[in-house]
Amino acid sequence: MADLLSDDEIADRLPDGWDRDGDEIVRTFEFDAYLDASGFLSAAAGLAEDAWHHPEMTVRWGEVEVRLTTHDAGGITDNDMELAERLNGIYE
Repeated sequence: MADLLSDDEIADRLPDGWDRDGDEIVRTFEFDAYLDASGFLSAAAGLAEDAWHHPEMTVRWGEVEVRLTTHDAGGITDNDMELAERLNGIYE
């Protein structure tokens, strides 16, 4: 099981565009159309499966909200930060 990050570690390492919401980190990715958002969701799901770390993702017209936490650790770990960085990489 992954170790929980401290509040200071989370604040220092939070990737661009991400915010903390309790025991999760969250970001809403914005797009010009529903199909663009759906395409991102599909790519994000592939990254999540490769990492064996599965976020909660909600797709709406023109946006995808992603929430990351490590359930078995009970909060935010390196796994969350690493996947958030990878998701930023496919968005940019």
